[in-house]
Amino acid sequence: MTHPIIGWEKTIPVPNKYYFTSYLNARNGRLHFEDLDLPQIFLGDQADQGLGQTMPSPLEIVYLPVIRQRIAQMNRVFAEVSAEVGYNGRFLYTYASKANAAEEVIRTTLGAGAHHEMSSTIDVDIARLMIQRGLLPPDRLIICNGFKPEGSAYATNIIRLRQEHTPVIPVLEDLGEIAPFLNAGLSFDVGLRQKSYGPNTSEAEIEAANSRFGLDLEHLWKAAAYIAAAPNLNLTLYHYMVGSQLMDDDTFLAYLKPGVDLYARLRQRYPTLHIFDFGGGMPAPMTLNFTFDYHGFARKLLLALKEACARYNVPEPDVMGEFGRYTTSEHGAHIFKVIMAKDNKSNHPWYIIDGSIMSSFPDSWALGEHFIVLPLTHLDKPFQRVQLGGITCDSDDVYPPKPSQSPLYLPVETDELYVGFFSIGAYQEMLGGVRGSKHCVLPEAYELIVDREGDGRYQSNGRYQFDILTGQKPADVLHNLGYAV
Repeated sequence: MTHPIIGWEKTIPVPNKYYFTSYLNARNGRLHFEDLDLPQIFLGDQADQGLGQTMPSPLEIVYLPVIRQRIAQMNRVFAEVSAEVGYNGRFLYTYASKANAAEEVIRTTLGAGAHHEMSSTIDVDIARLMIQRGLLPPDRLIICNGFKPEGSAYATNIIRLRQEHTPVIPVLEDLGEIAPFLNAGLSFDVGLRQKSYGPNTSEAEIEAANSRFGLDLEHLWKAAAYIAAAPNLNLTLYHYMVGSQLMDDDTFLAYLKPGVDLYARLRQRYPTLHIFDFGGGMPAPMTLNFTFDYHGFARKLLLALKEACARYNVPEPDVMGEFGRYTTSEHGAHIFKVIMAKDNKSNHPWYIIDGSIMSSFPDSWALGEHFIVLPLTHLDKPFQRVQLGGITCDSDDVYPPKPSQSPLYLPVETDELYVGFFSIGAYQEMLGGVRGSKHCVLPEAYELIVDREGDGRYQSNGRYQFDILTGQKPADVLHNLGYAV
């Protein structure tokens, strides 16, 4: 199929014990997140799972074990490939905090051993809090991306952080960003950043590119020379940024190839350099027909680095990835109740939910992004093709997104029908605003944070642990907007 598969695409019931993904499965007509019976959270009609109460709809569900599983998965992939090809450098899994900066997410990524990447001055404050709580240990790298010119709060805050935590690496976007760290009175390991401008680009194409990110070739070499001449700076990291998801491993590598060659050339001249950071862009399964060969990508990347380093007679670098969407996409879900089935002489009936699609998942209307949508109840009943509508009066508050060719099927039975959007844990809440006023002044939903006893990996005997974050009341929304109540 050429369209993204976003759910069950048949009119017949879902078979019992059917797995949509590695963690979403149907049992006796009910949807489970691993072992968690999702309808029980709202209906309270089965044995209590440890929550001790039912929850209102809409509801955000944050399932932390998946974050640990994804970090372990990628660490395992690179460990296996390194052994297969005889790669000599380390793999440094780094969480890109801009994907989701919620406390429970940062706490979980750090607890799983990830290094930490940031992009703003508030990120520095978050890192400092994690250090104070003993969650960000002294050996963990902190990578500081984003613009940090002299006199900026971000640069000042990074210098302050360096006084508390040694392995802080500011990654420079511009020659003017060297001065704050040169004059800080502290030693700094620093990085240099460039943007990838396409597959297998030539130096001439890189030089001619127009981007607000990173250094061009002339300034890259100048910055490296300035850093080498500075008494307190060491060039340790080269960041070659792809950015957006690339769904094919060969294409992903082709985008990185010019940076691999540039790393080896830089390392030939500057022996303190030892980290190749391929940045973000690692794709995550946001639809049911997602395919990406993580093992194949890792193998191709490490072999390309081995070949380039052998050609320039330099050591193989430590390899860093900045995993944002990959780390957090699958841990997030948003549940709604269908409050009306509306037959408006359309080809497919409208199911109206008790919340907003466009404010909960801004990428669905802004970018036409697809997410997995599945019913929590009535999976053992017949399905029909439908359209989902949010409760706002906005014409874009619909799903599938307007340009989409993907059909959406949900049960014909709408009594106590709950619908879940899955793989929405990266960027959506950050873009939609946390504890802020939403489109059509809808209050923010309750949030249910779910964890399991033990090491967080899938285990049928691990008891669930729950934490509830209260949603907004009408008075909270009015207060945000400046109304005295």
